[in-house]
Amino acid sequence: MPENETTRKLTAACEPTLVIMAAGMGSRFGSLKQITPVDGQGHAIIDYSLFDAHRAGFERVVFVIKREIEKEFRDTVGARAEGRFEVRYVYQELERLPEGFSVPEGREKPWGTGHAAACCRGVVDGPFAVINADDFYGAEAYGAIYDFLKSGPCPGEHAMAGYKLRNTLTENGYVSRGVCAIEGGMLSGVTERTRIEKRGADAAWTEDGEHYEPISGDTVVSMNFWGFSGDMLDALWEGFPEFLREGLRSNPLRCEYFLPSVVNGLLERGRCSVRVLECPARWHGVTYREDLESVRESLARLRAQGVYPEQF
Repeated sequence: MPENETTRKLTAACEPTLVIMAAGMGSRFGSLKQITPVDGQGHAIIDYSLFDAHRAGFERVVFVIKREIEKEFRDTVGARAEGRFEVRYVYQELERLPEGFSVPEGREKPWGTGHAAACCRGVVDGPFAVINADDFYGAEAYGAIYDFLKSGPCPGEHAMAGYKLRNTLTENGYVSRGVCAIEGGMLSGVTERTRIEKRGADAAWTEDGEHYEPISGDTVVSMNFWGFSGDMLDALWEGFPEFLREGLRSNPLRCEYFLPSVVNGLLERGRCSVRVLECPARWHGVTYREDLESVRESLARLRAQGVYPEQF
């Protein structure tokens, strides 16, 4: 192969890809929140994420979606993204399981964020970032994650955008966050808490809805904005059978393969390192329909400040 062609292919393989997980059912929100407009121009939160990602340097995006939303998603978000990015689609399907496993009767819920990212194996071929479609992360996070990925992390070297818990809460109900333990700027552990509720400047978490434990608003949490070396896709698939064996036994209709839980397992086994890139931005998201108005107001203020143009 000619030297210039070899160089081109190596460069392309090292170019970071942005993976956007947009296959969630949005049960608490009540509709297809991934494409719900948050401004007068019809942009969804995902459009602001794409704007920030592009100016940080990302040129490739992979949308993880369900087939039943494909046309509507392609005609809106996808069409707008194609002007800036090389766009590809991956389908998170219940039937995409390791050999020997099958979907339990009555299961409708997707398998979770770890499965969503794992579905990109064979499409993503190098370092990649992962975000949720319905979360606003702030421009700083995209710049920090892109720079980390562009530096060429070795296998097993990852990064995470970390946020203060108080900046990620909603007034309208509970949220799920990965609660982080950090030592010397590196993640030493992350625990997925699926029900955290605001308590003034702090919060409390519960597993049963009755017994609550306090948690400081200064606690650093994961918002599922990760920067992974390419080998993470293999690690996600390797860990999936073990999860299924336990999950299908204990909670077959609702168990979820959480991305932070996978990372935590790799950390415990000494199979990876994760640099925490702390971000000052305040989270905006539409976990609940009641969140929409505050999100729209916050983004309007950012546009008025010149952080985002009115048209993009």
